[in-house]
Amino acid sequence: MAEAQSYGIDTPGKIIAVHLNYPSRIAQRGRVPAQPSYFLKPASSLAATGGTVERPAGTELLAFEGEIALVIGTPARHVSPEEGWAHVAKVTAANDLGLYDLRAADKGSNLRNKGGDGYTPIGPVAIPTTGIGEGDWRVRTWVNGELVQDDTSDTLKFTFGRLVADLSQHMTLETGDVILTGTPAGSSVLIPGDVVEVEVDAPGAPGAPTTGRLVTTVTQGTIPFGDFGSKPQVDDLQRIEAWGSEEEHAAAVKAGRATPLDAPTAASPLTDAIREQLKGVAVATVSAALRKRGYVDIFIDGVHPNHEGDTILGTAKTLRFVPFRPDLFKKHGGGFNAQKRAFDTVNPGEVLVVEARGVRETGTVGDVLALRAQVRGAAGIVTDGGVRDYAAVEEFNIPVFSQGAHPSVLGRRHVPWETDVTIACGGAAVQPGDIIMGDRDGVIVIPPFLLEEVAAEAAAQEKADAWVADQVAKGAAVDGLFPMNAEWRAKYEAETGDKA
Repeated sequence: MAEAQSYGIDTPGKIIAVHLNYPSRIAQRGRVPAQPSYFLKPASSLAATGGTVERPAGTELLAFEGEIALVIGTPARHVSPEEGWAHVAKVTAANDLGLYDLRAADKGSNLRNKGGDGYTPIGPVAIPTTGIGEGDWRVRTWVNGELVQDDTSDTLKFTFGRLVADLSQHMTLETGDVILTGTPAGSSVLIPGDVVEVEVDAPGAPGAPTTGRLVTTVTQGTIPFGDFGSKPQVDDLQRIEAWGSEEEHAAAVKAGRATPLDAPTAASPLTDAIREQLKGVAVATVSAALRKRGYVDIFIDGVHPNHEGDTILGTAKTLRFVPFRPDLFKKHGGGFNAQKRAFDTVNPGEVLVVEARGVRETGTVGDVLALRAQVRGAAGIVTDGGVRDYAAVEEFNIPVFSQGAHPSVLGRRHVPWETDVTIACGGAAVQPGDIIMGDRDGVIVIPPFLLEEVAAEAAAQEKADAWVADQVAKGAAVDGLFPMNAEWRAKYEAETGDKA
């Protein structure tokens, strides 16, 4: 096997990378792996220290991942976790670069988004492992001189020896093969002109050996993708995951380093004019207009406002919980889970609607999340479950419709599952973009295409009902007045100039 001096190691026959391993990264991702999982990177992705990597034309999310790389010494096949570390001859630094824009194209294989030319810088020096334990290593990453990753191998969920043993059950690990052992929290996005440096060392070992800094500079590619393969695509979730969190993405937008989250693809029919038209109109009146059109199952039943007199009107953003199961909660309940994503991405004027399957015996919203929605300008929250920290939530201005208070935390009855999908809340089907309207009588769902005509009819009916109530207050009998017969209708039209 030819020596590739610029990498500090022999050119490997296999480059195997681990998906998730550091607890700090696991918490960030919100997925706790029961066992390690892997993907392959091609040898053509190798690059030397001091080199460059292209961000392809038409892409925006090239992310770095500083990692500790293991170089196999003696071949390993069917070895135990206790024996695995002995088969590692050297340790070096690696940068597991990846392009989030192509994640959808790969469907989990990572071939295109992780296998590009230059996407595996490695080196510059490989440290012999003799006399150094598998928990004695440290990895650090700098971007433009700022330290952004700093973690140690003694925190790993899956030790180096266990990785070697697990892989050796399935294949022979040969001399020179490389295992990338996962990245800690702090991975984020690079833009052209950025300089990223990764260093691995063993600070407690004699002489404190170090790989030195593995330096890579990002350049801008100019050749566009052709029409004969999958093209890059990015959505808000990819942006948030690539940058690490919505706050980090927002800071990058402010600094001019990131693309803002996408605006809604279609304008909401809930215009300022319709909002004004519906001001003071009762939910009951709108529900009657919907009933005339065959919509009788549009009620989110069992929910009540946290403030007397609260009303709610906005466009639905949805969040779905599924029933609790320990293994599902372990994978989906932690980190930046669906619940946090929903509250972190709700937009001004949206109502966050939560499917909790009508289970009121657990909290689905608490004070921190409710405050987050308020700060983001949400029009309200509707959940057919319970609310934790109810008294604190009452102190906020945001309207919250729920089944009432419950002190439990997430993980008792629910697993946060997905956002921005069709859900069932309080017996009603709710789709993202539906119009949510609520008052003390309850909450209803208005299909967007019916909003304009329903709003106009309900506003006219509300005005007529107010006139009827005035006649009743003056002593008129309801028979013939409510609903209006021809005689009363003529009086109404004569007095108001409106058609009843």
